[in-house]
Amino acid sequence: MNKPGAVTPFVKWVGGKRQLISEVEKYFPQHYATYYEPFIGGGAVLFHFLPKNAVINDTNAELVNLYRVVRDDVEALIEDLKYHHNDADYFYALRAIDRSDAYADLSAVEKASRLHYLNKTCFNGLFRVNRAGQFNTPFGRYKNPNIINQSVLTAVSHYLNQAQVKILNTDYQNALKGIAKNDFVYFDPPYDPISSSSNFTAYTQDGFDRNAQQRLKQTCDSLHQQGIRFLLSNSATDFIKDLYRDYDVHIVQAKRHINSKGHKRGLIDEVFVKNY
Repeated sequence: MNKPGAVTPFVKWVGGKRQLISEVEKYFPQHYATYYEPFIGGGAVLFHFLPKNAVINDTNAELVNLYRVVRDDVEALIEDLKYHHNDADYFYALRAIDRSDAYADLSAVEKASRLHYLNKTCFNGLFRVNRAGQFNTPFGRYKNPNIINQSVLTAVSHYLNQAQVKILNTDYQNALKGIAKNDFVYFDPPYDPISSSSNFTAYTQDGFDRNAQQRLKQTCDSLHQQGIRFLLSNSATDFIKDLYRDYDVHIVQAKRHINSKGHKRGLIDEVFVKNY
């Protein structure tokens, strides 16, 4: 599909693949019927390849709502974003809405606008929630964040409407129902932590522990037995490398920025796992 302008990720998401796209391209199949991405996050891979048929999913209901609003009502979203301003007091007041009954009264557009604003103005663009599912990343203190991001939002909306993209908010296994042999799956789950200090799985209050990693491996085994191709990204921990030892495992280096201590940010090993 021809790119209708700047179709790029419109939110920053932990583990995003923008800086690894050249590596993803090495392993991506040239032909497939429907593209599945059960952990869509910021959507860097989707927006790079722009498949004509896709099923995308995330368990983060706020993120999925934002995708749907960008697809269905982008003009209203852009208008609502114009009301926000880059101020700490305003940021914390808006962030605190999910602690009260007022959040339920927000429209889908207002919820999407809130998330987009918080993502653009919070510290390091880090989406993080506590055990109650409440957004808890602090204010980022940026001088001129691109809160509205109009050209990108419009281009993404155009793509999501031009293509056949199904947007789901469910467990990743449910998102794979109906998958066929000539389809293709890209898994980019919350990563296995390389250390206790780097353990970040708070995209939702449920987290993603090693039991969840093992369950995902079983899903990959099931796909493989059905002859369905998959590509998976994860951290290059001994646990992950051993878990997928029966598949084709490639180690790549990625630069990550989410460690709270600047001197600990830099290149780390990650893996691409494929069955084809």
